[in-house]
Amino acid sequence: MTLTVGVDVGGTKVAAGVVDEGGQVLARVRKASTPNEAGAVEAAIVEAVTELAAGHPVTAVGVGAAGLVDETRSVVRFAPNLGWREQPVRAQLEELTGLPVVVENDANAAAWAEYRFGAAAGHHDVVMVTVGTGIGGALVFGGRLHRGRYGLAGEIGHLVVQPGGRRCGCRRRGCWEQYASGNALLRDARTRAAEDRERAEVLLALGNRSPEGVLGRHVTEAARAGDPVALESFAEIGHWLGRGMAELAAILDPGCFVVGGGVSDAGELLLGPARSAYAGHLVGADVRPAAAIVPAQLGNDAGLVGAAELARLRD
Repeated sequence: MTLTVGVDVGGTKVAAGVVDEGGQVLARVRKASTPNEAGAVEAAIVEAVTELAAGHPVTAVGVGAAGLVDETRSVVRFAPNLGWREQPVRAQLEELTGLPVVVENDANAAAWAEYRFGAAAGHHDVVMVTVGTGIGGALVFGGRLHRGRYGLAGEIGHLVVQPGGRRCGCRRRGCWEQYASGNALLRDARTRAAEDRERAEVLLALGNRSPEGVLGRHVTEAARAGDPVALESFAEIGHWLGRGMAELAAILDPGCFVVGGGVSDAGELLLGPARSAYAGHLVGADVRPAAAIVPAQLGNDAGLVGAAELARLRD
């Protein structure tokens, strides 16, 4: 059985694992990294791979990183949280580890894992939407990861859903992630709590009686406890999530949307309103099949499992 190493590179840590052909993680390590220190991230990756390779006959390494990766899966064009710009990551790691290396965007790696082993198994045309601080995405079409001509496809969080709307970190206005992300959920919940403290009793209690003290996890906890303001915030963010997916469906016509990311842990609190809004905004909804909208299954393992599988299938 062929074994590969998958590496999920975060802002302050590197998580790596040995993965078999069935997507099972056989061994794991985590290493701290300091992205503002030259060479520190690469050193942490090499340390993790070396440790795992010492105990398993691994044949290749896949690296998933939050950033723009070129069409050859070699160079990270820009990864602000890692301090990488035009970084020849593949060449550097191949020299240091002695193993073939594939580099991929982390959302693409997660989508591939969900397609091969998780929530999208059995579907050949898939859009993955990761709802976290912002919105990320990835596309699998015809059973192949769709990366675009230059390797940069899938930046769906910057689809404009409200022309002239809220200003985004990308310097445009009205991007989807300004309305359907973790940041959007928190902003909405704090605003509603400040305007209606009596109905937000549970939510405010979790936030030390102050709207400013409310955190993202408090919104989910309060909604599960039945807090009406928290539920309204999830309904609002879910509505925008469904609207955005309807726009993507009109263009891409996937068979399945997989929703992952930290906010998706809320489950039906988010996905219920999203499905309703999707059905209400889908072009030709009365005459066309609707894509399934399902929660991701692989959780925090998706990135490293997908990276490992892409390394196994490297071409």
